[in-house]
Amino acid sequence: MLEGKKLLITGVLTDDSIAWHVARVAQEQGAQVVLTGFGRSMSLTARSAKRLPNGADVLELDITEPDHMDRVVADIRTEWGSLDGALHAIAYAPSDALGGNFLSTPPESAAITFITSAFSYKTLTAGLRPLFNEAGGGAMVALDFDNSTAWPTYDWMGVSKSALQSVNRYLCRYLGPENIRTNLVASGPLATIAAKSIPGFVQFDGLWEIRAPLGWDTSKPEPVANMVCVLLSDFSTAVSGEIVHVDGGFHAVAAGVTEGL
Repeated sequence: MLEGKKLLITGVLTDDSIAWHVARVAQEQGAQVVLTGFGRSMSLTARSAKRLPNGADVLELDITEPDHMDRVVADIRTEWGSLDGALHAIAYAPSDALGGNFLSTPPESAAITFITSAFSYKTLTAGLRPLFNEAGGGAMVALDFDNSTAWPTYDWMGVSKSALQSVNRYLCRYLGPENIRTNLVASGPLATIAAKSIPGFVQFDGLWEIRAPLGWDTSKPEPVANMVCVLLSDFSTAVSGEIVHVDGGFHAVAAGVTEGL
C-alpha cells in the first residue's frame, strides 16, 4: 500500500507508542521511514527505532525550535530529495492544565498546551511543504482525540484538540491546491505512556469497554496505525480536512449497547 513512499514519523518514544506502530505498519507496507525525537527522549526514540522491521534513522526535532525544523527539512532533502507524507503525533500539557484544573489554569500553561499540541501541526506541515512540493503533493495525518464534548480531567488539552481540528480544516483549505492532504485520526484511548500521564485515564478506559459497539481494547493500537497508513497512501487521494474516528464506534452512540439504552 505504501510501496516507494518516504514518510516522516514524529512522536515515537517506546514501542507501545501509536507512532511506533504507524512506523512499523508503514514499513511492512513498503515505505521508507525516518523518525524524530528530541532532548533526553532521543535515546528512547533511537532504541525504539532499532525494534522496527527495517530500523530507522532518528532526526532531532523540537517543534517549538524553528532551527530544528529547518535542519530536519535539510536532512531529508539531502537523503531523499522529497517527502510523501508525515505523521504529527505531538502533544504536551503542563500538569496545571489537566486534572480538573481548568478554571485555575494560568494563561501561560494554556498557551504552551495550544502551541505544542495544535499550532505545531501547522508548523510541521508548513515546514515540510517544500518537500511535499518536490514530490508533487503529500499527505499529513495528525493524531486526535474527539473533543466534541467536554471530558473530565482533559481540560486544556481537550481545548487544544478542538483547535487541532480547526487547524486541520484550514490546512486543507490552503494546501489543497498544492495536492497536499491533511487529515486527523481520532483514536479511542490506548494504553501508551502519553495516555497514562493524563489524570483520570482509567475512566476513559472503562467507558469505552461499555459503550463502543465494536468493543475496544486499549492494548491494541493496530487499528489506529492501519487507518493512519491508509490516509498516508494513494488510497485516500481525494480525502482531506477529514476526522476519521477509530474508536470502535464510540463517537456515534449516546449510550452503550450493554447499557440497554
